[in-house]
Parts: sequence; structure tokens; C-alpha cells
Amino acid sequence: MNVATSNVATSNWVLIGTLSDIPRQGARRVKAGQATIAIFRTDDDRVFAVEDKCPHKEGPLSQGIVHGDCVTCPLHNWVISLETGKAQGADEGTVRTFALKRDGESIFMDASSIRTAGED
Repeated sequence: MNVATSNVATSNWVLIGTLSDIPRQGARRVKAGQATIAIFRTDDDRVFAVEDKCPHKEGPLSQGIVHGDCVTCPLHNWVISLETGKAQGADEGTVRTFALKRDGESIFMDASSIRTAGED
């Protein structure tokens, strides 16, 4: 997905794509500065955004398996909550999450989080 500006009433939201751009229980990636953000779609069409790197060994979460509101990292099977970014079970660590909002099919991300995503 390419990050694009939009004409949304609130100017700090940026159009990043549409719901149909993301397969159910799948992900697409958005570049934000030096960071890559994974945009996930659950089976019930909720959308979440987290940094695309597992807190364990920086595996690409966007390539993981989505189940419920979690994703399982493809490298070492760590389960990460898409809502909180926290590793589940006995694993410890957190990935950064980003605010999204939907307007029909359109998905928007808070522009301030895009600007600061690569500045960590």
C-alpha cells in the first residue's frame, strides 16, 4: 500500500488504502520513514496496525498467521496481540501499535504516528 493524503475532515488522518486491499486474515505493509507498518484485517473485518517486526527476533509479522485479534510470527511462533502489541503467553515484549480509523471501505492512519514511526 502506498501512503497517500486524503480530504478527510480531520486533516491529521492519512488515507493508506481500502479494506479490499487487505485479504481477510491477512496483511499489507506501509512504509513510514525508516519503519514498516503492517496493516492487518481480521476475519470479521476489523483492522489493526503494528510495526512489522516481532519483539523476539524482528520477524516480519505481516507474513504471519492472523487468528482472532492476534498474529503468530512466522519465525518462532510468538503470538502478538494486534490490539495491544503485547506478546501473549509466557513470551515478553511489545511492538508499537498505530491508530487507524475506517470510513466505509477507506482506511486512515493518524499522520502524526506515520511521521514518528521511523524516528525511534
